[in-house]
Amino acid sequence: MTEVAGLLSIVATPIGNLEDITLRALRTLREADLVLAEDTRRTRVLCQQHGISCQLRAFHAHSDERTLERILAELREGKHVALVTDAGTPLLSDPGAALVAAAYRDAIRVEAIPGPSAITAALTVAGLPVDNFRFVGFLPRSGRKRHEAMAEIADDRAASVVFESPQRLLRTLQDLAELLESERELAVCRELTKLHEEVVRGSAAALAEHFAQGARGEITLVIAGRTQAGPAAMDDAALDQRILELLATGASTRDAAQALAGESGVRRQTLYGRIQALKTSRAQDAPEPEDSE
Repeated sequence: MTEVAGLLSIVATPIGNLEDITLRALRTLREADLVLAEDTRRTRVLCQQHGISCQLRAFHAHSDERTLERILAELREGKHVALVTDAGTPLLSDPGAALVAAAYRDAIRVEAIPGPSAITAALTVAGLPVDNFRFVGFLPRSGRKRHEAMAEIADDRAASVVFESPQRLLRTLQDLAELLESERELAVCRELTKLHEEVVRGSAAALAEHFAQGARGEITLVIAGRTQAGPAAMDDAALDQRILELLATGASTRDAAQALAGESGVRRQTLYGRIQALKTSRAQDAPEPEDSE
């Protein structure tokens, strides 16, 4: 497919301090025919701070298909469109993925204008081992999905970066305190780059006590990976034998995976797939019943 003339620029903007913006980002905002903003009021303040006059249009998680198609039509016509979020780098727990994917399908050029991100900012000031990390985004608010997300964080040897609202921070710290080893450290990074920036480090229990009266502002939570030695590793044969033993007792796939995760140190998602595969293999190998005469 021949590339069309339009250009979609994904522009990172400050997470707090309005001076934290690159020269290239400023030039892109000046040159763009249209700037798509999650909240046009916040982006207008940024543009006014830097003397930029641009056409702003709202584009957010609730924008409908008609809005998306209108933007794509303008890109196909050759317009230069810049996408920004309220703060930081677009598409990281922010809307925009559908637009970028559609742009590629239409052979529209997409470019990154890198810059501020709460994720990397928090990692640099957390004071924790972060050479290996994963970005979790916002945790589910309740139910099974929240429990599973918490369990993954507890089991992960990589650091985890979580966005959290001030209203839910205390509950999240309390939940983590029940799952993490007492020596495992976390960092609550609050209001990064702003006037009341704060980084508080400690165990989940200590941080829950520190923030017992609540917190304010934008919060990024960095959780150190698991360093405690896990259970002795099982070889494949021993693992399959243990799976068969659990299934023989009537355990469900989910229950068997949960029990084995603690015994073997293997992630539950991996175990779930292995158990399902073993059950399928056993069903295929089972002899067919003889026809009765």
